[in-house]
This record gives sequence, structure tokens and C-alpha cells, in this order.
Amino acid sequence: MAENIYDSILKQIEGFEPNVESVEIGYVEEVGDGIARVSGLANARYNELLRFENGVAGIAFNLEKDNVGVIIMGDYDNIQEGDTVSPIGRIASVPVGMGLVGRVVNALGVPIDGKGPIGSDEFYNIERMAPGVMERQSVNRPVQTGILAIDAMIPIGRGQRELIIGDRQTGKTAVALDTIVNQKGEDLYCIYVAIGKRRGEIARIVARLEEEGAMDYTTLVVASASDAAALQYLAPYAGCAIGEWFMENGKDALVVYDDLSKHAAAYRQVSLLLRRPPGREAYPGDVFYLHSRLLERAAQLSNELGGGSLTALPIIETLLGDVSAFVPTNVISITDGQIYLESELFYSGQRPALNTGISVSRVGGAAQTKAMNKASGGLRLQMAQFRSLAAFAQFGSNLDRETQRQLDRGLRLNELFKQSQYNTLPVEEQIILIHAGTSGLLDQVPVERIVAFRDEFRRSLKSQYADLARDVRNSTDKALSDELKTRIEEVVNNFVETWS
Repeated sequence: MAENIYDSILKQIEGFEPNVESVEIGYVEEVGDGIARVSGLANARYNELLRFENGVAGIAFNLEKDNVGVIIMGDYDNIQEGDTVSPIGRIASVPVGMGLVGRVVNALGVPIDGKGPIGSDEFYNIERMAPGVMERQSVNRPVQTGILAIDAMIPIGRGQRELIIGDRQTGKTAVALDTIVNQKGEDLYCIYVAIGKRRGEIARIVARLEEEGAMDYTTLVVASASDAAALQYLAPYAGCAIGEWFMENGKDALVVYDDLSKHAAAYRQVSLLLRRPPGREAYPGDVFYLHSRLLERAAQLSNELGGGSLTALPIIETLLGDVSAFVPTNVISITDGQIYLESELFYSGQRPALNTGISVSRVGGAAQTKAMNKASGGLRLQMAQFRSLAAFAQFGSNLDRETQRQLDRGLRLNELFKQSQYNTLPVEEQIILIHAGTSGLLDQVPVERIVAFRDEFRRSLKSQYADLARDVRNSTDKALSDELKTRIEEVVNNFVETWS
């Protein structure tokens, strides 16, 4: 019996094959302000995830000759000099897929909404190469924001990068949230990236999106003001990677970066702590590349690659309207146009406070439906003439009848563009209202009553004239026919007579 046991042990010893695995271990040399310098990780890769002795994660950021600069992704108070650091074995990545729809996650894709783990086993690196020229096609499908002035004069296309820029408290976030709310039933998945916002404000945004039913197709990536600068730096790249999954699977996605000014400030903080040389306004020299490699990932893919798209709406906050500051000029030069919101217009009651003179979309009418393009064709010209005439009329000189008519029509169009938040307009109502405004059908309505008229008329379009709204919506892919124009004019004229 003893011999059998002995033989069995000998066989096990003879069959034993040692499995030796080499694991690099680093040691903390210096730590403070969310940054650690680690020695001994000679094979660390850029953006590789590392784990400190107390379980906190970090990312290899500076690869120097004798040490690695690590940005710490959490509480660094308990990390001491001499603590061990080990590589996790993968580049910083986030979970992607349909499991993230309706969820609130942090910059590493970890859920923070209390709804349990995310059901996804697919991961994308947060830093990925942008699609090449031959993998793209031109932008030719609209993203309907539901905001009359934007959809008519500064159209946004699927795959475009349109900057929203303005001073603080001018309605930048409101424009982005209206765009998200308006995508209900439009087969467009939305990712909202909150960078450096207060947690209370983020909670209000989540509650409002749930109230409007927008969380059914929206993901929130949150790096709040109380989070580490490293998380604020990573958040937009994580949101972009989540959106790229939809694009690469033949779907359409929209990602809002709110806002990239705080993102640049977080990157500046991390870079200065790692002793990277500062440049203009103390930003590091690669701050342009910081945003260009993010925004270039927005694209309309070719049909051979599924035809999916990723639309980017970056937000930039200016100081006293200075669009020539370093970060605003950088992002303006990267994007395909900008929506400029002006403080003076906002405080005068023009909401959204859209300056149609400076705002532009470099995609233009290609991103509009044919009916919208036809209806709003002369609108920008009319508004430009109105602005010059309004400036001239301030001198109090006598105006001829034609000039006065143009001025009055411009005032009515300006009133027509006033919209409260979360009160978006479907495309058929926009087309009817724009055609009515530009063709002079509203010239008999007093300027101060245009907003009340519009709201009453919209209610009638949903009930009394529902067939007209339906026919206009069904014909958005082709120019408005003469028959439809005649019907619109008859309906508007009849309503103006009865309403007034």
C-alpha cells in the first residue's frame, strides 16, 4: 500500500512542469497631487493600466528613461513612497455595446447609477485611431436638433463636428440637451460626457433626461468637479470610444463633450504636475493634438464599412466673448463650424442666444432635407440684411417703405426663433413656420404676438391641420411642391384671420 502511494507521488513529481511567469513590479518613488513617479517598470506602455498596492488604479502617462509618470485614478492619500505597483496587462479601455444605453458611468466605464454591473464583455481602448479618408464618405444626413434657428440656418449633419461656443450661462448645455431630447424615435444613440460639472447639476440633467424619455437611448459619462483631474482628462475619450461602437456596427451616434475648456484645464494640471514644459497660457505644447485626435474620430463611415456615423458636439466656454483665446481658436480650427451664443442676445431675451452672423456650418445645405433646404434657402440672406438694416435704423433716419418692410419681417423672424428649453419642434412644423415667415405670411401679425401666434398655430397643426403636417413630413426628402406651398399659404392665412 505504501509502495503504491510512493509510486504515485514519484509519477506526479516526474510529470510536474513548472510554470514560471515573469511579472514586472515597480516601486513608488514620489507621490502627490494625483501624480506618482514609479521606478522599475521598464516595459510599461503608454496608457497602460497599473494597480497600486492599496488597489487604486493608475495610468502610465509619462514614459521617461528611469521612471514612469503615473496619473492616479482615485484617492492618493494612502499611497506611500516604496509601495509596489504592478501592470494590469491592458491599455486603458471601457466596456462598449448596447448594455451601456440608459446607464451613467465614470471615465473608466464603471457604473455609478446603482443599477448593477454592465452586461458587456466587449472593450474598446479609449485612445483609438480616427478613420482614414478612404473609410469615410461625405456628410449628407441631418441631425435634427429641434431648434428652429439651428436646423434652418446652421444645419448639423450625421458625422459632423459642430462646436457650441459662448460665455458661461448663455445656454450652451441647453442646446446640447435639446438636441438629445429631440432624437426620440430618430434611431440616433446619444452619449453625454460631463466634464468638471457639479454633481448636483449632473443629477438634475439625468433626472430631466429620464423625465423626457431620453435615457432610453442615452449614455452619460461623468467626470465631476470633485473627481481627479486624470478622470476629467480621460472622460471624453471614453465617451468617444462608446460612440465608436455604434458607428462601427452600422448605427448612428451623437456625442456631446460638455465642456472641452475644463478638459484642457485638467490636462494642463496633469501636464504641469508631470513637469512637461508649458507654452501659451501655461498649456502644454500638445494641447492642439489633445482635441484634434478626439474630434477627428467623428465620421460618416463609407457604405462598405456599414455606413454608421459618429457626430460630435464639443462645447467651449469663452471669457467675455473672447473667441481668439488659445483653446477656443484651436477647437474652431478643428471643427466643421460653430454655433456661437452671445451674452447680449441672451440677456435681451433672445433664447437660444444664437448669433447668426458668426455662427456657421461648413456642411451647409448638404445636411438638410430637400424640403428644409428649399424653405430656408433665402433665410440667412434675409437675416443678414435685417442685421445691417437694424444697425442703420438705430440712427433714427427716415426709411423707405421697402426697407421698413424688410426690417419688420426680420423682427418677426427673430421672434419666431425664440424657443424655451425642452420645447423642440418637429421638422414638418419647422418647414411650415419658416415658409410662412420668409414669404411674408406673418407680416400682419404684431411683432410682440409672434411667439403666442406660433404656439397656438402649432397646436392647430396637431389637431385641426394634422393632414397638412403629415403630408409635409412625408415629403421632406424632396423639395416642397407648388401644391403643398399653396396649401401651407391657405392654412396660415386662414389661421391668421381667425386668430387675430
